[in-house]
Amino acid sequence: MKTNVLVLTGLLFSSMALAQNPSSMSSNPLLQPFNTPHQTAPYDKIKPEHFLPALKEAMAEGRKEIDALINNPAKPTFDNTILALEQGGENVGKVSAILFHLNGAETNPEIQKTVREASPLLTEYGNDISLNDKLFARVKAVWDQRAKLKLDTESAMLLEKTYKSFSRNGANLNDTDKEKLRAINKELSQLSIKFAENNLAETNEYALEITDEKDLAGLPDFVKEAAKAAAKKMNKEGWVITLQAPSYGPFMQYADNRELRKKLFLAFNARGFGGDKNDNQANIAQIVKLRYEKAKLLGYATWADYMLEERMANSRQIVADFLNDVKKYAEPAAAKELAELTAYARKNGFTEDKLQRWDVSYYSEKLKKEKYAINDELLKPYFKLENVLDGIFTLTNKLYGITFKENKEIPGWHPEVKTYEVFDKDGKFLAVWYGDYFPRPGKRAGAWNNSIQDQWIENGKEYRPHVVNVCNFSRPTDSKPSLLSFGEVTTLFHEFGHALHSMLANGKYQTTSGTSVAWDFVELPSQIMENFAEEPEVLRIFARHYQTGEVIPQEYIDKIRASSNFMAGIANMRQVGLGMIDMAWHSTVPNGETVAQIEDKVDVGAKLYPKTEGTSVSTAFSHIFAGGYSAGYYSYKWSEVLDADAFELFKEKGIFNREVAQSFRDNVLSKGGSEKPMVLYKRFRGREPKPEAMLKRAGLIL
Repeated sequence: MKTNVLVLTGLLFSSMALAQNPSSMSSNPLLQPFNTPHQTAPYDKIKPEHFLPALKEAMAEGRKEIDALINNPAKPTFDNTILALEQGGENVGKVSAILFHLNGAETNPEIQKTVREASPLLTEYGNDISLNDKLFARVKAVWDQRAKLKLDTESAMLLEKTYKSFSRNGANLNDTDKEKLRAINKELSQLSIKFAENNLAETNEYALEITDEKDLAGLPDFVKEAAKAAAKKMNKEGWVITLQAPSYGPFMQYADNRELRKKLFLAFNARGFGGDKNDNQANIAQIVKLRYEKAKLLGYATWADYMLEERMANSRQIVADFLNDVKKYAEPAAAKELAELTAYARKNGFTEDKLQRWDVSYYSEKLKKEKYAINDELLKPYFKLENVLDGIFTLTNKLYGITFKENKEIPGWHPEVKTYEVFDKDGKFLAVWYGDYFPRPGKRAGAWNNSIQDQWIENGKEYRPHVVNVCNFSRPTDSKPSLLSFGEVTTLFHEFGHALHSMLANGKYQTTSGTSVAWDFVELPSQIMENFAEEPEVLRIFARHYQTGEVIPQEYIDKIRASSNFMAGIANMRQVGLGMIDMAWHSTVPNGETVAQIEDKVDVGAKLYPKTEGTSVSTAFSHIFAGGYSAGYYSYKWSEVLDADAFELFKEKGIFNREVAQSFRDNVLSKGGSEKPMVLYKRFRGREPKPEAMLKRAGLIL
C-alpha cells in the first residue's frame, strides 16, 4: 500500500497504536519483504514494539523521496510529479494500514499507548507533505497545464484529486496559518483516538450480572446460553449480559424484566456521558471547535461546507432538504407504528401513558411475532454463519463468476480469523479476503470493512487488494454454532458488498481505486448487496437448518418479506435523527452548546418518546467523532436511494442476470473513484436515480 497525501490524510482519522521498544531495522518484519502468500501481513511475527521504529524509518524514507521530487531540475510533468507522489511513501502506507487495522480489530493497552505516540508523528509527516510550498508549486504547475496534457480519464481524476488534496489541506495558506493548521491537525488526531478508547472502555467495563434465574424470563435459549458462557469467561456465577451488540440487542428484545431492560438501556446509552474518566463530552466540544477552526482557516463557513464540497450532496442545504424529505414520509409512519405498538402493549398489561425507549424493542418483537408468526428465535437455526458465508460465495459466483478458496497458510491477527483467496472466472487471482466475526475485548463494536492493501498498477505490475470484514456476531456456544439473526445476515451481506468494491477494483492508481470514492457513493455497493439477502432464490441457497439441513420453508421466506417493513417508520426516523445530529454538530458555528442542548434541538424522537435523562447519542457516536463520517452520516440514507433504484434493474432482468451484474461490475465496482459518481451511476442505470424505489421499499409510499 502506498501513502500519498490523499491516503495519509484519510489514515490520520483512524485510531491505531503501536509500542516503542527499539527494534533492529535489519530484523523488523514490517520493513522486510513479506515472505507470505501474496505478500500478506505476517501477523504471527509482528509485535507492538516493531511499529514505531518502522514508522520512523519509513517516514525518513518518505521525506527523502519528497526531497528528490521537489529538487528534480526537470520541468514538472504528470509523471515526474503527480505519479511520483502517488507512488511514494510505500512503507509508511504499509505500516500504517496494518497498525490502524489492529487498533480496531485486536488492540491492547500497549497498542493504545503507542498510537498516542505514533499519531503526532504521522500527523506531522502528513502536514510536511501537504504544506510543502515547493511540492505544491510543482503540483500546481501540472494542474495549470491540465487542458494541454491529454490525460486519460483516470489520470485526469488523479491529477484533480491530488491538486484538491493539497489546496483543501492548507497548501494555499500563509506561514502563520499553516502553523495553526498543523497544531489543529495534531490535536484532532489525538482527540479522535481518545474518543474511541473511551468508547471501547465503556463497553468492556460494564457487565449486568444475573444470579436469579427468574430474571431470565422471556429470554430464548440462545440468549441464556450466551449469557452463561459470558459469565463463565469472566469467572462469575450465573449469567452476564454485556453492552456488546449480540448480548445487548437480544436482551432488550426478549427480557420480561422491565427494570433490567431499563438498567441495561441506560448503561448502553450513557456511554461517554457519565462524567467519569471515560466521559466524551469535553472531547466532542474540542473536536467540533477545532474542526470549525480548521474549516475557517481553509476558507469554509463550517466543517460541513468543507466536507461536503467533494460529495454528491455538495451543500448543507441539499443534505438538510434530503433529510427533511425522508422525515416528511417517515414521521407520520413512525407515529402510526408507535400508536399501534402502544395499544398492543396496553392490551398485554402495560399501564403507563407512553412507551419508554427501553420498551420499544421488547413489544416490537412480541407484536412482530403475533402479526407475522416470526422472530429471530424461529429463524436463527437457518442462519448458521458458515452457511451464510457459503451462500454469499455462491451468490457472487453467480453474479460475477468469482470463487473463494480458504488458505490457512495466510496468517491472521487472531485464531478466529478466516482467510480466503479470491479468483476471477478465468482463474486470475483477485484478492485476499479476511473475515473476523466475534466480539472480543480488543475489538471495537460494530461492523466494518477496510483494506490492508489496495489495488493499483506500478511499472507494469499489478498489486491486488487485501480486504478485511470485521463484525461482532453471536459466538458459538458449547451446544450450538454461531447462529445469526436476520439483521446480522444483512450486516454480513452489507460488509461483503464493501469488500467486493475493493476485490473487483480495476484501476491504475490507489487514490482512484476501490472504495476511494465520494463518501455518499461508498455505501452503494454495500447496500445493494443487502437487497439480495431477502430474495427467495438467494435465501434458498444458504438458509438451511443447522441440525437437519432442511431448506428454509417458503412460509418463512414469505414472512421475512412480509415483515421487512415492520416498524420501518421508526427505523427511518432513527437514521434521519442520527444524520441530523451529525449535521447539527458540523453545519453551524460552535457557540458552546452542550451535548444535551444540541441533541434536544434535533431530537426527532421527541414527539414519539418521553425524554430519557442521562443518556446521549453523541458521546458514543464513533462514526462521526472517531471515524470518517463527520458531516456524512446522511450518506447511509442517500445511498439507499441509489441502491433501491439500482436493484430495480436486477429485479426487472432477473436477480442473477449476468449482463446486469457485469454492467454493475464494469461501471461501478471496478471503477472506484476514477470518474465522478453520478457519471458512473448513469452509465450503469441509464439515468439518474429516482427516490421512489427507496420510499416504496421502506413502505413509506404505495
